[in-house]
Amino acid sequence: MLIKLTAGTIYDPANGVDGEVRDLYIRDGRIVAPPAETERVSVEYDLRGKVVMAGAIDLHTHIGGGKVNLARGLLPEFCRDAHYARGELTRSGCGLATPSTLVTGYRYAQMGYTAAFEPAVLPVNARQAHMEMADTPILDTGGYAMLGNDDFLLRLLREGAAQPLINDYVAWVLHATQCLGIKVVNPGGINAFKFNARALDVDEPNPYYEVTPRSIVNRLARALHELGVAHPLHVHASNLGVPGNFRSTLKTMGAADGLPLHLTHIQFHSYGTEGERGFSSAAAEIAEAINANANISADVGQIMFGQTVTISGDTMHQYNNRRHAHPRKWVCSDIECEAGCGVVPFRYRDRNFVNAMQWAIGLEIFLMVDDPWRVFLTTDHPNGAPFTSYPHLIRLLMDRSFREDMLRQVHPQAAAHSRLSGLTREYSLYELAIMTRAGPARILGLRDRGHLAAGAFADIAVYTDQPDREQMFARPAYVFKNGELVVREGEICALTRGGTHAVKPEFDRGIEKRLRRYFERYHTIRLNNYRISDDEMAEGIGSPIIAAKCAPRVDA
Repeated sequence: MLIKLTAGTIYDPANGVDGEVRDLYIRDGRIVAPPAETERVSVEYDLRGKVVMAGAIDLHTHIGGGKVNLARGLLPEFCRDAHYARGELTRSGCGLATPSTLVTGYRYAQMGYTAAFEPAVLPVNARQAHMEMADTPILDTGGYAMLGNDDFLLRLLREGAAQPLINDYVAWVLHATQCLGIKVVNPGGINAFKFNARALDVDEPNPYYEVTPRSIVNRLARALHELGVAHPLHVHASNLGVPGNFRSTLKTMGAADGLPLHLTHIQFHSYGTEGERGFSSAAAEIAEAINANANISADVGQIMFGQTVTISGDTMHQYNNRRHAHPRKWVCSDIECEAGCGVVPFRYRDRNFVNAMQWAIGLEIFLMVDDPWRVFLTTDHPNGAPFTSYPHLIRLLMDRSFREDMLRQVHPQAAAHSRLSGLTREYSLYELAIMTRAGPARILGLRDRGHLAAGAFADIAVYTDQPDREQMFARPAYVFKNGELVVREGEICALTRGGTHAVKPEFDRGIEKRLRRYFERYHTIRLNNYRISDDEMAEGIGSPIIAAKCAPRVDA
């Protein structure tokens, strides 16, 4: 069957197309070159006056795993105000900040998203995380395995293990967990919390392993680079949320020694200590550093005002943050050999000085980082806000007058101390397509997603062009997933199943002898049960693997 999308206005930055009126053709789930004039079109969609982009990709959103389920169980009252009614095709569900798996898929697709990536897959819990993501309809998914606080790696670093051995372990974890990348959360700090530390700066040794966060970041970043994994080390830096932490963030950038590094939810790591309240924006310093270092990329983790829930593997931070819980309940959990997690509900208030500054800091970073290929639209769902707030965030970035109206409504001292009023930049549709489509696909190594050239999978979002960008991006005219129409005028019209993006770098399987001895001594799960096979992903879990290519391995 040949599908024709006629005369849409195309924004396809991966191929340098900026607002050109073109036809697109789809056959067997992929975009194809224009056919011969004699070939018959089966279905045609008239897209005159419509904006056409690749399906959006969220590279950092908490949609599966233990923390998400803890949040769902902790906050049943949120279901009363965020119910998704059963439809002809869809099933009912609920959840304000952590919606159920089904509702997550529906709501993402209804905004034009076709892929989403869970950034904190605890390796021992990877199977459950994949099961939840497989139950999320329409979207392709994937995850980043958490390392950097696990006992096995810290032991290797303490004993001075050579880089090739670190590389083999990292590659083994990627295979075992069926993940696309590696995430480090508060490097060494979650583990230090187990030994009664309440803070750990970049060059401060872990109290037990005597390994610094700097060395953890450097060795993991080097491992991914030498293994040829496309996505750089995904770093939740030290001292999240602490005034003055921008210095730690700059040190973390330096820890990469010029290797690719991705700093996540960087808004939470861009705080200064100026002013009588001891809390200020350091967005300018952070943006300047990103602009000056081509190896650094970041997603923002924008906060938006309203109720949400914070969920993180950073037990140290979440324990410190428990006194701010709203409603007044929280959960922290220690996982002995690998990590930890904390769940603290929170309400961001526009008339609160600190919250208003956080809001402004995130927008400052968006507007001061020059290269849209290296900054990505996220709210660290649900930590900064639910992902359903993306259309509102898009309008803030694209409409200066609207942004200034919102600035006048926040805490007046925060507005006065922010540089936001002096920033005139407005994102274009082309830049937005980079930041939400082409850029995430490139940094994740998804070669046949995020663009609209022949050969790409037909993940396509079509929007009715209108001045109010919030309304425009909240309700697409059409969304196609692998060439099938799944959303029409903002409503689900078909359900599909996505796949799981993973990466499989080469490694020396001799590492398994050492791992097997370690598992037998310290773990309650055996090595063979820890690993997830391709067959299990496809047949048991129900989300077949889509393998991303690695560059050739380069050993140290």
